Amino acid sequence: MGGNSPCASCKLLRRRCTKDCIFAPYFPSDDPHKFAIVHKVFGASNVSKMLQELPVHQRADAVSSLVYEATARMRDPVYGCVGAISYLQNQVSQLQMQLAVAQTEILCIQMQQEPPTLTCDQQMVDADHNKTFVVNEDLAAVPQMMNFGSSSSSSGNIAQDPLKREFLWA
Repeated sequence: MGGNSPCASCKLLRRRCTKDCIFAPYFPSDDPHKFAIVHKVFGASNVSKMLQELPVHQRADAVSSLVYEATARMRDPVYGCVGAISYLQNQVSQLQMQLAVAQTEILCIQMQQEPPTLTCDQQMVDADHNKTFVVNEDLAAVPQMMNFGSSSSSSGNIAQDPLKREFLWA
């Protein structure tokens, strides 16, 4: 910044802001909280070293990442960003499971509405497991047998039991 207003880092550290201050372009004086968090978590000296080692065109992204990580560390000192990422990955996994259950329920409903193409008690061979099964005209029992019915108890629902989760993709 030079002469007018010192950058947020120089203001916080109570030093004179020179025109070649490495912090000035990334920590403006109107947002002192941003540098305060980064300084508290990483330290001004470490941040200065990190920025000096990077090419100029990557410094803004690095500062943005440092601010995000420092904010996450303030919220969760143990896990920081990893805690947020883990939480989001678990959410994605649960949503994928719910989608698989919903797709299975749709398939079961479609099977109930289609007229049976095979005669009663005709045997078919399951190509994946080489097991035979009997197709019955009463397809209404399929969702209950598979335990995907929406009226079933939540303790038996696959979406509620994380140990049964792996069977959907096995």
